[in-house]
Formats: sequence, structure tokens, C-alpha cells
Amino acid sequence: MEQIAAALGDGARWRIVELLAERPRSVGELAELTGLRQPQTTKHLQTLGRVGLVTVFPLGQRRVYAIEPAPLKDLESRLGHLIGTIAANEGERDVLTRYRSAIATETAVADKDRWADGRAFSFDRLLAAPRDVVWRHWTEPELLASWWAPPSMTVTDCVIEPWAGGRAVLDYRDAEGRYRSAGKVHAAKELEHLEFDLSVLDAKGDNFFTGHYDLKFTEGPGGTRLRLDLRITETTVEAVPFIAGIETGWGQVLDNLAAHCAIDPKE
Repeated sequence: MEQIAAALGDGARWRIVELLAERPRSVGELAELTGLRQPQTTKHLQTLGRVGLVTVFPLGQRRVYAIEPAPLKDLESRLGHLIGTIAANEGERDVLTRYRSAIATETAVADKDRWADGRAFSFDRLLAAPRDVVWRHWTEPELLASWWAPPSMTVTDCVIEPWAGGRAVLDYRDAEGRYRSAGKVHAAKELEHLEFDLSVLDAKGDNFFTGHYDLKFTEGPGGTRLRLDLRITETTVEAVPFIAGIETGWGQVLDNLAAHCAIDPKE
């Protein structure tokens, strides 16, 4: 398939294929219609022939070329699948567009440290799982690692110890680098409430900003209603891309959580 795409990537060969799609033609006719010299036309036809796009018919002193549709149909199928995949995932491009817009908006107001202190976000989700399953996905490291990062990120270390004074840690990486967060748990009531701080750190261990997380787990129709309230403090100017990504990022992460909670890990 790559050879076919490469053969069609040349403008002259593409034009030859267009002409042959209408009807079989001789080398001389193709040279005249494309404006190429006959030796050039012959070389292009040989290239197309090697990848199976054309067939030559020797007719006495003439050589007539005809298109072979099968490789083009295969290419059409591959392209159709590619276009379908793009359409099915067009939301990912929308995420980037919204994120870029959010960064521009936050950059315009981030003129000094603590510029976003007090900023609050709330997320409310109904998860199709009982409270004990949802609770375990927050408090058991292996389950927590299965969902607690946006797509394209890989969690390398994470823990939320469900008791006052317990550790809260989230480390993850992507192809660009490593991202570290650390804090502590302030309150925990099994199956009901979890409250902790988490500071996003730079390479030297200094804060970009701190998030205060307050989670409530209540029974809901067909599962568990999760309420997550997040308040920002200790904001630095350098925190712009992190603050800009909170709304979209947590939306994606909670989608991950919903998908993983729908499958009981005990089964």
C-alpha cells in the first residue's frame, strides 16, 4: 500500500492514472496529453506497472496501457477506514482547540503569582458502580493508576492513603517528560468522603500550584454519585498551562474512571 501511495504521489503519474481511468491509451498519446517526452512517460508507466496500477498490452508496434482498478479499490478501502477513524475521534481535535483557547485566556490574566488563587471547579458524575467499587478506584494504588491520567499519559506512581495525614502522590509521564504532584490527605470517611491537597511540582520540587480536592460519594440511581470540588491556591505565573487544562483534563479523567468502574475488578 505504501508503494502505491508513493507512486501516486508524483503529479505526472497521477495525471497518467486519471487519463487511463477514462480508457486505455498508448505511450505516445499519454505523452502528448501530459506534455511529457515519451521516455519520461515510459518511465512513469513502468513505475505504475511495478506497483500493479497499470497493465501493458503489446499490440504489434504499439504498447497500450490500461488501468488496474483492484489496487485503487484497496487504497480506497484503507482511506475510507482512515477517514472513519478520524471522524470517530474528531473530539480529540476539539479538545486541543479548547485547550489552546484556554491557555490564551489564562495567559492574558496571569500577570503575577497567586493570580488564580481561589479559582474553583466542580464535577458531578453518576457512575454505574456501587460505592465500594468507586471508593477502591480512589484508594487502591493499582486501580487508581488505571484511570488517573489523561489519555497519552502513563502513570508511574500514585497513591491516596485514606486516612488523615496520609500521602497523596501522582507522578506520570508522556513522550515530552515527567510530571510530579505531591500532597497529603486531610480527611477520609470510608465510602463517603475524601479530602486531600495535591501540589503540582516543577523539576526542582517547587510548586506550580496547589489543588484542594473534596470528594463526596453518595448513592445514586443505578450506582454512585461522585461530587468533586477543586479549589486552587499558591498559583504561580508558570502554572498557566496546568490551570487552563483543568476543566478539560478532569473531564477526560472522570470519563476514564467511569469506564473502569463499570467493570468490577473482583469479577
